Amino acid sequence: MIKVSEQARQKLSGLMAEEGFDAQQDFVRVGVKSGGCSGLSYDLKFDKTKQDEDKIFEDNGVKLIVDKKSFLYLLGTTLEYSGGLNGRGFVFNNPNAQRTCGCGESFSL
Repeated sequence: MIKVSEQARQKLSGLMAEEGFDAQQDFVRVGVKSGGCSGLSYDLKFDKTKQDEDKIFEDNGVKLIVDKKSFLYLLGTTLEYSGGLNGRGFVFNNPNAQRTCGCGESFSL
């Protein structure tokens, strides 16, 4: 399961509307890909379709889809949003990450 904070929900809903997605029907696709300073990086985008291998979660009114390969890396993660002058944008609080880079956008297990 992936959790979504209230701040992240609000920001995702606004961004989805700006980009022509419907937060009630469409999905936020969360994934992990190779890259970044620590070996793996997070991938976050909007999607209208679910693939056969995807897992679907819903938390705080946000529909999330995760591909099968990324699922184990993201289990228990909370997606948060940090705004303001020193804000970093979307932040993944991942209990599976043993090491993260300074920017917080990549991790390793």
